[in-house]
Amino acid sequence: QVQLVESGGGLVQAGGSLRLSCAASGRTFSNNAVAWFRQAPGKSRELVAGIRWSGDFTWYSDSVKGRFTISRDNAQITVYLQMNSLKPEDTAVYYCNAGRLSGNTYHKSDTWGQGTQVTVSS
Repeated sequence: QVQLVESGGGLVQAGGSLRLSCAASGRTFSNNAVAWFRQAPGKSRELVAGIRWSGDFTWYSDSVKGRFTISRDNAQITVYLQMNSLKPEDTAVYYCNAGRLSGNTYHKSDTWGQGTQVTVSS
């Protein structure tokens, strides 16, 4: 059973940067990818970015492409989300999820972290 712990959220002005971390433990063979999701008040949870554990494939939503970068450390223990040029509409609780990438489709699991709040002021 994978456990995920997010950190790195906070309050930042528009145009600023934050780096989120997702520390994973207890990884299983069935989870070959990690994705970041976010959920703003009153909205559904949306996929932001993902990475295969091997690090050789990443993907991004159109809303963050070119501004956010997902990566993982060489030990494949922590997944990072570098967020640059932040906008007020990026304000949300950010969650990481350990799931499975099959072809170009990410299948999220029931394994979520507790979330970390990101607030971008205008």
